[in-house]
Amino acid sequence: MTYVNFPSDKLLDFVAIGRLCIDLNANEINRPMEETMTFTKYVGGSPANITIGMSRLGLQTAFIGKIANDQMGRFISDYLRRNNIDTANVVTDDTGAVTGLAFTEIKSPTDCSILMYRDNVADLLLTPTEVNEELIAQTKVLLISGTALAKSPSREAVFQALQYAKKHGAVIAFDLDYRPYTWTSPEETATYYNLAAEKCDIILGTREEFDMMERFELNPTHSDEITAAKWFDYSAKIVIIKHGKDGSIAYTQDGIGHRAKSFPAKVVKTFGAGDSYAAGFLYGVMQGWTLEKSMEFGSAAACIVISSHSCSDAMPTAEQVHNYIERCNRGEVTAS
Repeated sequence: MTYVNFPSDKLLDFVAIGRLCIDLNANEINRPMEETMTFTKYVGGSPANITIGMSRLGLQTAFIGKIANDQMGRFISDYLRRNNIDTANVVTDDTGAVTGLAFTEIKSPTDCSILMYRDNVADLLLTPTEVNEELIAQTKVLLISGTALAKSPSREAVFQALQYAKKHGAVIAFDLDYRPYTWTSPEETATYYNLAAEKCDIILGTREEFDMMERFELNPTHSDEITAAKWFDYSAKIVIIKHGKDGSIAYTQDGIGHRAKSFPAKVVKTFGAGDSYAAGFLYGVMQGWTLEKSMEFGSAAACIVISSHSCSDAMPTAEQVHNYIERCNRGEVTAS
């Protein structure tokens, strides 16, 4: 059954808007940040990672964002271009803003944390007038993420992009990507997340992220069914609620909760799983696959990324994901 209809007469498959930053991943794993001396630099930011993932899967992609006028900003722009991502709407800041940094700590495969530097960052300075309507008019899918809603003028830029997507018939996906340290208050967070989610066709988030959005609502048992049902009164066609190692559930307007099997992985770190899952799932849905097959593809893509040191560099090709699934089915991959 087809739950989302994608426009076929578009030049681009996928466009994302939002955070572009630098990930500095600890090289000395299994030790705390205080004892870590060296890091490896990667392009980061959830919407950037998802776009890189979609490009690696063979789709035509573009990005809308803002980078600092510095070495890190140029590194990001060059990396996107080398990964076949259209950067015509990646704007360079002229105010002296900096590139956001995310230092990662890998104490163990299950004990990972991120130390973020997000003061005066360029990506949150994207303005509504810098969002290219024609680019969004050319895409099948627009992806937004929660971090871009945290501050003005980036917040208004996202809502401008949503307006263009609605006007031109793009399918809108919302990766909740909640980072509490970027926001002023829980009330502000819930308000803007809900306003954005009302306009979206596909919503992906963790149980904890949806709980944050339900701050003003009654759902004392944290029921997934109650959470998903709310969004079907607006634009949503698919709502995915992720429960970490317990898997994910995709809800649809018919009230059915779709589940798919997960795969084992030799886990190095946990971050990057959500981004690769989103890319793999959205890719599958765009191919017309069942939700179960799309979820399995996303799960396998996530396993590949969490088995690697990086996030963006590890985003797999479609062939790599299919091969991983086949190896798991033959019993050649075991969990660490």
